[in-house]
Amino acid sequence: MLFVRYESWRQYIRLYPVNSSIMILCVIMFAAELIGGGFTFDNLMRLGAINNLEGSAGAWRYVAALFLHGSWPHLIFNLFGLFVFAAPLERIFGHLRYGLFYLVSGILGNLIAVWMANGPWYAVGASTAIYGIYGAYLFICLLERERLDQGSRTTVYGILATGLIYSFIFPNIGYWAHIGGLAAGFVLYGIFRRR
Repeated sequence: MLFVRYESWRQYIRLYPVNSSIMILCVIMFAAELIGGGFTFDNLMRLGAINNLEGSAGAWRYVAALFLHGSWPHLIFNLFGLFVFAAPLERIFGHLRYGLFYLVSGILGNLIAVWMANGPWYAVGASTAIYGIYGAYLFICLLERERLDQGSRTTVYGILATGLIYSFIFPNIGYWAHIGGLAAGFVLYGIFRRR
């Protein structure tokens, strides 16, 4: 099973340095949120939430938002997703290509979310890039089945179905960011694998 983590903390950091750095950055930015005023709209906007509000553009937001979170459960859930599901993709791609994949799929997912959102809307969270990771695994499940065992493929389908249903049922979930990240990750994985 690809998604079972057996490593110690020290082994994990050595084997997955980019993913470890992403998780550390998320924690650092979360601390900055708490110090700067919590999860208020103004504080999140100041730190880099993405949005479709007039007068609040900035390309830097499409990156910054990937490291911000709107609550303790939001942070913990995304850190769990990164810890469990992102690590094997860093082994598949290598450190540099994985870091590039993470950022580009997250940025593209955020662009899609801003473009598709109706009405005033803003968002934060690593889940856009995490869904990019899920998109890469979906590509593998559908087009490179031999790379994953049956248990891992079942896990991918289950996490995708559960995550997407959750995205639409519960309020204040950026489902366009999730869908955008998933689509971006699926396409990018195919491009990265060819190169």
